[in-house]
Amino acid sequence: MALLHRASLHPTKLELLAPWLPGRRWYRGSPGAEIVRVAACRFDDPAGEVGIETLLVSAGDSPAHQVPLTYRGAPLDGGERWLVGTTEHSVLGRRWVYDACGDPVYVAALASTIHTGAGQAEEFVQVDGRLDRRDPDMVVVGSGTRDADVPAAGGHRPVVTDEDDATVITAGRVRLTVIRRPGGDERPDRPTLTGTWSGQPNPLTLAYADVAP
Repeated sequence: MALLHRASLHPTKLELLAPWLPGRRWYRGSPGAEIVRVAACRFDDPAGEVGIETLLVSAGDSPAHQVPLTYRGAPLDGGERWLVGTTEHSVLGRRWVYDACGDPVYVAALASTIHTGAGQAEEFVQVDGRLDRRDPDMVVVGSGTRDADVPAAGGHRPVVTDEDDATVITAGRVRLTVIRRPGGDERPDRPTLTGTWSGQPNPLTLAYADVAP
């Protein structure tokens, strides 16, 4: 379950991404175009400490880009390379925002979701002491099964390589490939995460998993 708050962020997530995205090897946005949210979903952190959100964003006539982020209440040890920026949350205070591919909590969540056939976390908004369920605008699902053996990924510092259209993460015994611009013909014969969202009713591959060499 992802617990959300009615709150403001300064700067906003999209404002943080505007100067950061053009520096990514895999980014194909129009120069100077406004960053626009397309859809989003969240994963659970079993410890309840780290917010995990996958954003789909576009810029001008660019394709949708997959940008997983993590939100932390303190800096990630050794995570300077992955820091997107900091923001002030009107309820939670300062939050450190990271490219999630470099965050062990996201890596473990993605590996588990893919291998166990899970999906995104249910989202609840805390309003006046009650929890209101929020309908997702993006649905993801792993191709595995509930009783699958999940390769150990948590607790390992990820080794991350950006490619022209993907980011490859190696952590422990698992290697994950995050498709940064979903929409190609990626249908790998291996465990996958697929997603649908408004305007995209047919599942697209968002990520897939291998056993690390």
